[in-house]
Amino acid sequence: MTNVIEAEDLRRTYSGGFEAVNGISLAVPRGEIFALLGTNGAGKTSTVELLEGLAAPSGGTVRVLGHDPYRERAAVRPRIGVMLQEGGFPSDLTVAETVRMWAGCTSGARPTAEALDAVGLGARGGVRIKQLSGGERRRLDLALALLGRPEVLFLDEPTTGLDAEGRRDTWALVRALRDSGTTVLLTTHYLEEAESLADRLAIMHRGRIVLSGTPAEVTAARPARIRCVLPDGVDAGRLPLGLRAAADGRRVEIRTHALQDALAELLIWARDTGVRLEALDARSASLEEAFLEIASATDALDTPDLEGAR
Repeated sequence: MTNVIEAEDLRRTYSGGFEAVNGISLAVPRGEIFALLGTNGAGKTSTVELLEGLAAPSGGTVRVLGHDPYRERAAVRPRIGVMLQEGGFPSDLTVAETVRMWAGCTSGARPTAEALDAVGLGARGGVRIKQLSGGERRRLDLALALLGRPEVLFLDEPTTGLDAEGRRDTWALVRALRDSGTTVLLTTHYLEEAESLADRLAIMHRGRIVLSGTPAEVTAARPARIRCVLPDGVDAGRLPLGLRAAADGRRVEIRTHALQDALAELLIWARDTGVRLEALDARSASLEEAFLEIASATDALDTPDLEGAR
């Protein structure tokens, strides 16, 4: 089986006729980290719930490991791990008691110590849930999602509440899972996280996928930028004609799809004319810029998919 997650023309309509998922299609091959991003209310949570088998689609089809995750839940559930945004554990149980309780409902569960060590909670087994920090609770959520050694792992905002070190540790763990063959579908509000982790990603808006591809493909479709501040008395009109610049007083911004060439042209001009550029900053387009472009668009539904998908 090449694709372990497949959705075709997937739809989810709530009472009142609101269509939260409006005919999306996606495919995730085995051993890939796929990030599903979206603006607020885009429909990504509704989509993930369909993929996890927590609800039946209003239309279209979904397959996980070759099965309908809702109608054939008994065939799918033992082979997947799900990390929800909030676990809702009994507050008076200890961490270890919670893991053992969960293990009793999980086929082929890892030993408790192994599960806790994997997420950095090995020394916190005797601590009650109510005494954990928010970040530690997220680590526990992840430990329980990994208990059954899942072939497919769904992670919903996995690093919310974690500090920088905890986030990096979680990233390393997710990459190790991917390298061992686990397929990961990730939702996150941290665009740096998606850019760092995802092999491919899709951005949803108004119930549809409006952009997809590798992080490099998504960012390469947008221009890089060069910013600088010109000295007093130097007008932006003196810049080389090949550099299309927008100016706000002394501040200049250049947008280009050929960053190296444009930056070289700017620096050579500055050297030859004796102009000192202040606050010079040059960088490639980021996933954040692509995301914000979609979020601010008045009609993002017409944005083409990089792979020609829906």
